[in-house]
Amino acid sequence: MNGQQPGVLSPEQWNLITQAIAPLNRDQLTWVSGYLAGLAANGNEQAGAATSAAVSAAAQTSTTQTFTVMYGTQTGNAKGIAQKLHSRLTDAGINAVLVSMADYKPRQIKNESHLALVVSTHGEGDAPDDAIEFHEFLASKKAPKLNGLKYSVLSLGDTSYEFFCQTGKDFDKRLSTLGATALVDRVDCDVDYEDAAQVWSDNVFELAKKALSTSDAAIANAADVVPITASVSAGAPAYDKNNPFSAPLLTVQKITGRDSVKDIQHIEISLEDSGLTYQPGDALGVWFKNDEAVISELLTLTGIAADTVVELKGETLEIAKALKEKLELTLSYPGFVKAYAAATESTALQEILSEPAKLREFLAERQIIDVVREYPATLTAQQLTDALRPLTPRLYSIASSQAEVEDEVHLTVAHVDYQFNGVRHQGGASGHLITRLEEGDEVAVFIESNNHFRLPADNNMPIIMIGPGTGIAPFRAFMQEREATDATGQSWLFFGNPNFTQDFLYQTEWQGYLKSGVLSKISLAFSRDQAEKIYVQDRLLESGAEVFDWLESGAHIYVCGDAMKMAKDVEQALLSIIQTHGKKDASEAKQYLAGLRKAKRYQKDVY
Repeated sequence: MNGQQPGVLSPEQWNLITQAIAPLNRDQLTWVSGYLAGLAANGNEQAGAATSAAVSAAAQTSTTQTFTVMYGTQTGNAKGIAQKLHSRLTDAGINAVLVSMADYKPRQIKNESHLALVVSTHGEGDAPDDAIEFHEFLASKKAPKLNGLKYSVLSLGDTSYEFFCQTGKDFDKRLSTLGATALVDRVDCDVDYEDAAQVWSDNVFELAKKALSTSDAAIANAADVVPITASVSAGAPAYDKNNPFSAPLLTVQKITGRDSVKDIQHIEISLEDSGLTYQPGDALGVWFKNDEAVISELLTLTGIAADTVVELKGETLEIAKALKEKLELTLSYPGFVKAYAAATESTALQEILSEPAKLREFLAERQIIDVVREYPATLTAQQLTDALRPLTPRLYSIASSQAEVEDEVHLTVAHVDYQFNGVRHQGGASGHLITRLEEGDEVAVFIESNNHFRLPADNNMPIIMIGPGTGIAPFRAFMQEREATDATGQSWLFFGNPNFTQDFLYQTEWQGYLKSGVLSKISLAFSRDQAEKIYVQDRLLESGAEVFDWLESGAHIYVCGDAMKMAKDVEQALLSIIQTHGKKDASEAKQYLAGLRKAKRYQKDVY
């Protein structure tokens, strides 16, 4: 089935099936597969015969070597790569299994023969949420010797961060230490990962064919089945990252006060006639175009004519068009400095590159144009093109539910807008949406599904939402959804920002939800309204006893916002609450929180 939803099942039935099979190991899945096949062939009254057939099938396949494709992902990129590799393997008749690290039993690793592992790195070298348990298990003394395992790691990351691809590096090192042998050397990918990932996948596929190809196509393992959450109606174009929908921009409205230190905008976009659907918790991918003023200055500083033709990923086009639509000009990163320094033979830049701490400080406030302004030099158009990495879309947590807004999608966008060296700087996507587009103009968008940030299936379950700043966005969607579905479960919001009068985002709406009972409780942390700064983690600790009672009553807890500090501080507060009010030691508190994560009751959407 390769992850595709059969038309004979409703989405609700599909979700029930995937939830039921997630805890099963390979042998159990094989048994169930044969059992269900028997039922389909003979009817329910012959279940006993089907059972016997399943046992026989399990015995026949128990000695078959399996190629396991495993992924750990935060935004879905690793999952997409893993799914494609798994499909190629199964189409070639190879007994292949696709599984998320979140659903994998870590001790099962000792039974694996071949493993392809695709994993992203989150924040400052952290494993993505669905990889945490497996990552910790392999790093522990409980990890078994793996002398019979052949493996390969594809690691996704961003060279803008200090600990580039750290999670993948951790897995590679630990698997090797435990005795496993690399089938294909680890590949570390930057944000423009597609080409490198394809080469890695090709190499893994070719070696897997030699090692495991068989004439007997294996039973499709149900672990690769995932609920489809962003879809299009029958007959509509399949809009996605590579084929975005041109959507009219309906509304751009500032929702922070005149004197706020932040410029946060509420944005509404029409999805009419696209067929695109989304769930609360999903993100909207936004493709944007770079500022023409910045492009003009960059070309002047490097002495390049705007109509010079360059080659980019097999396409020939004018450099001005490439800079506007294809290449990253706002986010600075070490790779550009390295390439620009080499092209210009700048000793000053080489000196900066030689000290990682100095390089990070140098890049902190500078965009690409700033590097060229400070170290101008004549380049060829192709040299400049080759120094820049491809433009990537920005992802924004969706701030609406289609149960409320129908063919619209709402965003809560922080406008990156600051002065550096006397010059205005704007974010690529936020500047494009807020200052370079007019209402009615079109913007290229797509839905990015996020199955790791979902409301409980049971509307009676309580939820705790922690979202300072623009982290409030998905919780606005949660409230719209819960109101539309008449959810009865309690809900508690922790929100923080600098000032009550300037920065209480969607204040009127939250007050309305409180009044109607859709929101049961709200705890606010406005950090600059008093001498001592107060943050959401402080409010959590103040209400620790009640927070723990909610958790003991089955509450799901959600965190959205800054990954670098806020999310870590919130997690420490939760651990402290569990220790204090659950009367547990540090190790037990960590296990308790891990249990919540495993049960999908502790979910994060952090960036």
